[in-house]
Amino acid sequence: MHTRRLMRDISGQALPSPLRVALVAPTFGILGGHSVQAAAMLKGWEQDRNVDAWLVPINPDLPKLLAPLAQVRYARTLATQACYWPLLVRELRRADVVHVFSASYTGFALSTVPAVLVATALGKPVVLNYHSGEAPDHLARSRFARWLLRDVAAINVVPSRFLQEVFSRFGLRATVVFNSIDLDRFPYRPRTIVSPRVLSTRNFEPLYNVACTLRAFAHIQQQHPDATLTLIGAGSQDTALRALAATLRLRGVTFAGRVAPADMPAFYADAGVYVQTPSIDNMPLSVLEAFASGLPVVSTRVGGVPSILTDGVHGLLADDDDDRGVAAHVVELLANPGRAQTLAEAAHATCRAYEWRAVRDGWLTVYRQVFEATSRRRIARMEPA
Repeated sequence: MHTRRLMRDISGQALPSPLRVALVAPTFGILGGHSVQAAAMLKGWEQDRNVDAWLVPINPDLPKLLAPLAQVRYARTLATQACYWPLLVRELRRADVVHVFSASYTGFALSTVPAVLVATALGKPVVLNYHSGEAPDHLARSRFARWLLRDVAAINVVPSRFLQEVFSRFGLRATVVFNSIDLDRFPYRPRTIVSPRVLSTRNFEPLYNVACTLRAFAHIQQQHPDATLTLIGAGSQDTALRALAATLRLRGVTFAGRVAPADMPAFYADAGVYVQTPSIDNMPLSVLEAFASGLPVVSTRVGGVPSILTDGVHGLLADDDDDRGVAAHVVELLANPGRAQTLAEAAHATCRAYEWRAVRDGWLTVYRQVFEATSRRRIARMEPA
């Protein structure tokens, strides 16, 4: 348990320490980058005297009376909202800073907007942590989202230079703080021989274009009949992707479904090559996990991927939806294990920038800045004209 005390910034401003930070984010009930990052942050702050952080789930457990509605699509949304808003009021009231994880579109409307509005009504500064690779389209379409990001949030934080540039195109300012990865969870293993065991860990939604991965694997299997493909994920395209695998007459394809974060490292350790073929992306945590594990990576050249993976240096890139190009890169790595290992070693070296100890200072600076700015405004309002 943290003991509340006062510290001072360089201007003499009194600051509480630890700062109380409410993380508004999904639990592992919604598997994805947001839940993984939130859990990593909670773990990182756990032993840190500067921040007392706790999770405010965007997907709270429904009370027993409403639990049956969890199986009904639209009723589930209404029931969740009925629990979410009171939870926000109760939990954000005791925070010094509210850190809101944000997606686009529906997630923005149902999770981000309520958190920002409640925090603002309570006079709490909001750190809006926007992660979505769909930002270019979302911000172009939504004047309300641009207003919220520009005029309501105390600061916008994004995990990549790519998103920072997207925000800038819409006249929005954003600070970059990278996603973090626990290298101890993903032990590095050099692959002197690259096995044709292909791994993909993207959810089965249109933006991730897993169909391209299946088509690429069909080309790979023509040259490597013993090749296997493990697909970790779930989503709206599950049935269609299984049908495509059958149509392509693929062998050795495993649909592993949703996998708990604790079990993910074993899949990376067992694989020979990591492949992802999204059409829209930002800064995929899965690529960093592959880097950490020593896997050579092949990806499509979209969104923020090139900002963390330089083609020919940290992995190989193909054009969007280019299944033949993706397959050719994988076949090249299988034929040239020396080059594959060189790429994997260079990629692994970049992971130090994403460790918690490197990322932590960025978050602490952000939290202190928004708290200090809010405190100064409050003092200014209290002073006589």
